[in-house]
Amino acid sequence: HVQLVESGGGSVQAGGSLRLSCAASGYIYGSYCMNWYRQAPGKERERVARIQRGGDTNYADSVVGRFTISQDNAKTTLYLQMNSLQPDDTGMYYCALDYGVLCLSPNYWGQGTQVTVS
Repeated sequence: HVQLVESGGGSVQAGGSLRLSCAASGYIYGSYCMNWYRQAPGKERERVARIQRGGDTNYADSVVGRFTISQDNAKTTLYLQMNSLQPDDTGMYYCALDYGVLCLSPNYWGQGTQVTVS
């Protein structure tokens, strides 16, 4: 069983930065991708960044050049560095582990961490 615990959210002014962390515990095996999703009030959940086990990354158009996804060497902690934050970045941010080939349907989710940009 895998557990994902996010931290690092908070309130920040527009233009500021935050770094989210996601600590993973349990047995993670084989090919997978780790993701950051976010959901704003009244909006659908969207994926903002993805990193595959080999290190390949992918970002939503809205965050390209501002957000960076990474993992530590042990691959037990996932990060999301968020720079130049804007009010539209406000939402609950979730990390998610996906074993699927297409990385479109995560198997495990964290509880989320709130990001508020004013």
